[in-house]
Amino acid sequence: MRAVLIVNPNATSTTAAGRDLLAHALKSRLEVTVVHTDYRGHAIEIGQAACRDGVDLVIAHGGDGTVHDLVNGMLGTPGSAPPQHLPAVAVVPGGSANVFARSLGIAADPIAATNQLIDLLNPACGQPAWRRIGLIDCGERWSVLNAGMGVDGEVVAAVEAEREKGRAVSPLRYIRAAVPTVLATTRRAPTLTLRLGDDPPVEGVHLVFVSNCAPWTYADQRCVWTNPDTTFESGMGVFATTSMKMLPTLRLVRQMLSKRPKLKAKHLVRDDDVAFLRVDAGDTPIATQIDGEYLGLRSVMTFRAVPDMLSVVAPPPQNPVDLGR
Repeated sequence: MRAVLIVNPNATSTTAAGRDLLAHALKSRLEVTVVHTDYRGHAIEIGQAACRDGVDLVIAHGGDGTVHDLVNGMLGTPGSAPPQHLPAVAVVPGGSANVFARSLGIAADPIAATNQLIDLLNPACGQPAWRRIGLIDCGERWSVLNAGMGVDGEVVAAVEAEREKGRAVSPLRYIRAAVPTVLATTRRAPTLTLRLGDDPPVEGVHLVFVSNCAPWTYADQRCVWTNPDTTFESGMGVFATTSMKMLPTLRLVRQMLSKRPKLKAKHLVRDDDVAFLRVDAGDTPIATQIDGEYLGLRSVMTFRAVPDMLSVVAPPPQNPVDLGR
């Protein structure tokens, strides 16, 4: 089996020793070419080359940004002609949150994940069986994990600005960006209108999160839930609020951090299995992110759940809440 190992040397938790161990372990089982990402967006080009070269498997050792770029490189812009050959994808965590890997049931520790990957690639029954997952068509990009308009987009923009200054990304960095952003949002009028499938439009929305799996993200070891029943095999999750009043928002945040999430609130619009969503920001474009990558300001975004898009090396699906414990 021909494989390409993509290593992001700048990812938060990758080390030279870990990278060498991973490469050595894989070379004993696969015909592996190791490629380091040298600049932002390099994984996009590597994904494109893997499709052209007929590679069987691409292994990403990095964070969720590396996975996002790789998948978008392989699939191209939504609506474009699909590649004639699409490799399977595996991941060994190397970032700060590693939502994709952990939501697939991959161990958070890179060494444990390497051993797990070897076992999955060489099962006792013979040929490995890839797991098929869906993605979200966001119009201009594919989302592997999630997207957000409003507070989430502003927080990602603030964190990226800190990253450009050479400051490391961490859960604390996100919290420091989130607190003033949320406080500022409480003083603004809601501008978003949501259209979920054929349902009547929902007006007066402050923010919207769209997810492809659960949990939404991780704050260190703690899960942050928006749509607990959303999976890679279901439609997408939609989580939106029509109020940003302080006390109701704090109660909702507490639910989002619960070990057994039961998300309910009068100001919450939530559906864990949506096929199509359109978000209209009216005359005021709003901050938007996809898979933790800041897009900029957008007036209109559409999101469409597309099932069975990608083969991944992962254990069989499990209950997201059980995985998050």
